[in-house]
Amino acid sequence: MTTKYLVYTALMTAIIAVLGFVPAIPLPVMPVPIVLQNIGIFLAAILLGRKYGTLSVIVLLLLVAAGLPLLSGGRGGIGVFAGPSAGFLFMYPVITYLIGLVRDLYFKKINFVVLLITTIVFGVLLLDITGTIIMGLITNLPITKSVSLSLLFMPADILKAIVASLIGNIMLNHSQFKQLLK
Repeated sequence: MTTKYLVYTALMTAIIAVLGFVPAIPLPVMPVPIVLQNIGIFLAAILLGRKYGTLSVIVLLLLVAAGLPLLSGGRGGIGVFAGPSAGFLFMYPVITYLIGLVRDLYFKKINFVVLLITTIVFGVLLLDITGTIIMGLITNLPITKSVSLSLLFMPADILKAIVASLIGNIMLNHSQFKQLLK
């Protein structure tokens, strides 16, 4: 790892952490709120790719596990990995890797449509369904109820996927940003 990519990884970790200070939107029917940090997770994958994007997310989760209150609502500590949002947290590195993998494969011909479809499939569908199933297991909800509750997250997460894909597409296709990544 070069110093340049170490700085990019740390910067992306900081961006995701700052997004955690934006207040969450609580949902009355479930213990997991809608958070803005997903945009940072999506952007880490889109801008840094599978290796460094995933590393930035893992660093964030390690900082959270160490007790820093970097998650939305000022949450932190090892306990959050056993709570209702555990499934979402454990899926963050997985979806970052998968979105980053597609980004790396299509890097030379990246466009908004590729980014959006990838982010919706992995960052919205996979994250929301898996996260709510694990939430249901932790809170003793039936799987069918958990999957139906995932539909509550999807409109906001699709909006977040659009925003992240737009930002990512603009930056990845900008000549000066491409120079930075070389």
